[in-house]
Amino acid sequence: MRALITGITGQFSVYLAKSLLDRGYKVFGTFRRASTPNFWRIMCMGLQDKITFVPADLIDGSSLTEAIKRTEPDEVYNIGASSYVADAFEQPIYNTEVTGLGVTKLLEAVRVINPSIKFFQMGSSEMFGNTYEGWYLNEKDQFKPASPYAAAKVYGYHMTKLYREAYGMFCVNAIIFNTESPYRGLEFVTRKITNAVARIKLGLQKRLVLGNLAAKRDWNYVPDTVNAVLLMMLMDQPDDYVIATGDSHSVREFAEYTLHLAGLPLDLIESDSRYLRPLDVGHLIGDATKIRELGWRPTVMFKELIEIMYKEDLSRWTSHLAGEAFPWDAPLYPNEMEILTRCSI
Repeated sequence: MRALITGITGQFSVYLAKSLLDRGYKVFGTFRRASTPNFWRIMCMGLQDKITFVPADLIDGSSLTEAIKRTEPDEVYNIGASSYVADAFEQPIYNTEVTGLGVTKLLEAVRVINPSIKFFQMGSSEMFGNTYEGWYLNEKDQFKPASPYAAAKVYGYHMTKLYREAYGMFCVNAIIFNTESPYRGLEFVTRKITNAVARIKLGLQKRLVLGNLAAKRDWNYVPDTVNAVLLMMLMDQPDDYVIATGDSHSVREFAEYTLHLAGLPLDLIESDSRYLRPLDVGHLIGDATKIRELGWRPTVMFKELIEIMYKEDLSRWTSHLAGEAFPWDAPLYPNEMEILTRCSI
């Protein structure tokens, strides 16, 4: 079997690639050409010699067509997106073209070249927008996007369904609630918390500064989510599924438990209005009954997820202070450079 994954450098893609490789797949991954390619996650997992890399861009339909022609995949996983919600407000047109129109360009390339290719579209719980506190969201609930990113994801969701129904293609949507891991980008609140607390623990930072502390999310562990996706692709008939733990916690709870793990006081947390979105989603919790009926279950829940992420960030900073060199994302972020410089002296 041959699989093509868009956005191969992202956290979800590397776990997906590893799982497919473990199952004997030949894996191809698209990446955008840049002056400084970002392959740190792939290197951490030791996959750099196991994946065949294909330059392509979701904005450029011709590059997607060429990628499918060259790789001849049995399955296409569209993971690539401009996925940082806050940036979507700063770059709404770019986000729409990548996260929304890119789905249609990829679907059309599959339809024209080989409509028997199985197609997976990665959706987001952000598509639901603001809901009632405690409302468990499933595949039948209405989408009310509250960001350009979410609106683009809704468009991609419906286009995936349209190609399934209009052309009889095997196209599936996963409505994935927040999925986290030690490979989450530092701009995302979960990793921002675990990374900052690790630095505070080691005396490299004094405060944990966040935005909306009240926002609640259904936090999932990426390997669990990947297992659900692969199960979806094994079904005889394509369908759409919510992937969630059914357990929701606030950003404040996430931060407080991370500080608890580090043995640090809770009054280190600050909320700064500079980190608030123009429009935010207050509460999201998923009802994954449909995919649970296929036998899927999450194995890592809220507290264990935080423990996994915090221990990894603490290990990274400890290794850095000891002068060790390793693939890592912190040097790629300008706001980390002062600490990196001070640590290296």
